[in-house]
Amino acid sequence: MQSLLFDFISKYISLSEKEKEVISSLNIFKSIKKGSVLLKKNEYSNNEYFILKGCIRTYYIVDGEEKTTNFYTEMEGLTPNCVQNKKPSEYYIDCLEDSIITISNPDMETEMFKKFPKFESLCRILSEELLVKEKINFDQFKISTPEQRYLRLLEKRPDLIQRIPQHQLASFLGIKPQSLSRIKSRIMEKERNKKL
Repeated sequence: MQSLLFDFISKYISLSEKEKEVISSLNIFKSIKKGSVLLKKNEYSNNEYFILKGCIRTYYIVDGEEKTTNFYTEMEGLTPNCVQNKKPSEYYIDCLEDSIITISNPDMETEMFKKFPKFESLCRILSEELLVKEKINFDQFKISTPEQRYLRLLEKRPDLIQRIPQHQLASFLGIKPQSLSRIKSRIMEKERNKKL
């Protein structure tokens, strides 16, 4: 587990053996079972997550219906809004697969930044990358048709197509499962016609 995290960090900064030992001693590595709920609406949490293996989903319940807002997979981090704004969560977070994640909190980060200032640079870089990615995804979602959203998902995150139940994928794309089925059929038909 730790080697996965160390390999990821090494893409941004180099780690000394002492730094690796400190990270290993933090007891932040957790195995979470599929179906586990990490956060419920109206709960407070100080936990921040980083996925080493598996898949986590964020979703709201609106008029009794789940509305999926995002999926987080390997080497992606998630800080729930309630950690920053100190208000109860407005959404849910659950595990869609058996997952290996790190769970930390702002106090742990502050302590790490004091001991190893380069971790603050790493967190800033990762936060900036995430902010840009989220902005691009939001803009693309707003200006795209459902079919364009699905094609973009196929291009950018093809693993999700195999890993996520269709009804959750449809919710993420802002459509009903039946609409997703029709979109898939249209795309397959276009592909068949190209081959003729």
